[in-house]
Amino acid sequence: MSVAILGLGNILLSDEGVGVHIINKIRKECSFPPEVEIIDGGTLGLDLLLYFEKHSRILIIDAVDFKKEPGYIGILNVDDILKPFSKKLSVHHIGLPDILFASQLMGIKSVAVVIIGVQPKSIEVGLDMTDEVKNKIPVLMELIKVILENWDIKCVLQSPQRS
Repeated sequence: MSVAILGLGNILLSDEGVGVHIINKIRKECSFPPEVEIIDGGTLGLDLLLYFEKHSRILIIDAVDFKKEPGYIGILNVDDILKPFSKKLSVHHIGLPDILFASQLMGIKSVAVVIIGVQPKSIEVGLDMTDEVKNKIPVLMELIKVILENWDIKCVLQSPQRS
């Protein structure tokens, strides 16, 4: 079983970059067995299909417009995303529904795709996330660990680097 942890977003648009910020934090703080790939998906769009072909389980972290309060966290599966295909849930131009729909059209079937979405407060130009989203990082990290543990993947905390 191969697993991808995929962070999506544009770090130049404040909260829209939450997925990439989480991936950077995971890279600094965790180590995983070799069957786990940590991916900064940025705003790659349909280029991400390669990872859907390569991995049997995919955990995606992204800014998602749930129409809820900023910082709201929701967990979605593929069916949750594809049902409202006519609406863009992700804040990217080519959204996650487009990628998932394309993967199904191509016959790519992952064993599991789980999306952890965070409601952004701002997607205006800016390098910093808002406090409402930034304060949810510990909750996001814990959710990631729980989902991975359900897939029998353990995150081993890395020792701090000494200078």
